[in-house]
Amino acid sequence: MAKRVFITGGAGGLGRALATQLVQSGAQVLIGDIDDTAAQATAAKVGAIAIRCDVTSEGDFATVANWLQDNWGGVDLVINNAGVAQMGALDQTPIDDWHWILNINTLGPVRAVQALGPLMPPGSQMLNIASMAAMLYLPNSAAYNASKAALLAISETLMLEWEPRGISIHVACPSFFRTDLARNMRAADDTTRAATTRMVERARVGADEVAATILVGLAAGDPHILTHRPARKSWLLKRYLPFSMYMSMMRKELAKLNTRLKTPSKTKS
Repeated sequence: MAKRVFITGGAGGLGRALATQLVQSGAQVLIGDIDDTAAQATAAKVGAIAIRCDVTSEGDFATVANWLQDNWGGVDLVINNAGVAQMGALDQTPIDDWHWILNINTLGPVRAVQALGPLMPPGSQMLNIASMAAMLYLPNSAAYNASKAALLAISETLMLEWEPRGISIHVACPSFFRTDLARNMRAADDTTRAATTRMVERARVGADEVAATILVGLAAGDPHILTHRPARKSWLLKRYLPFSMYMSMMRKELAKLNTRLKTPSKTKS
């Protein structure tokens, strides 16, 4: 029987790329998204099924759980992909934005664990899409960093809690890639919004490539799936260098990044 997969935030970006590649591999895929119209369109295009799922709603997750039980008798892979971004200096980030991002990025996967965990048999998997922001903390993104670091902590906790059940937990930590994350982003000021948008738009890889790397890591059973080699190198340096040396390296890298962002992008004639 084909693997039964449920993906949150599956209507666009990385979620759509994961859904597409999983369907192509022979899986049955249920796409959940707050944008039901977009989810239906994506499902029709890739050969999946769509259902409304606002990850801030316990009721929506209950509906998803009922659908999975009634139609598939369970689920073999849950991908917690839905996420948003908030950028801005910590002292300028409204508390309302903190509630918003934590409710989606952190508590969304918690709701999935509680609602869908009972439907997952031994041998099943849960994949949480975090970010390199869970490991490497760039300035002007404290709320985003915290939401993803919390998701990483939740994932590693669940690895031990669900191990006796035979369920494996995996957490993917991609760096910047071309996606529509900036579309729903909140920012404390226009300068920060513009800089973040440029970093996404100028990324060397897109959602399809990141999805393929994540699925390779998932198939290999990697608990941590780091999709970008430079970010993986920075994480290793953070782990093994004295912190003062790591911070000095980060200041130099941030200076290079700021210079690159100020350079106009090249356009093809």
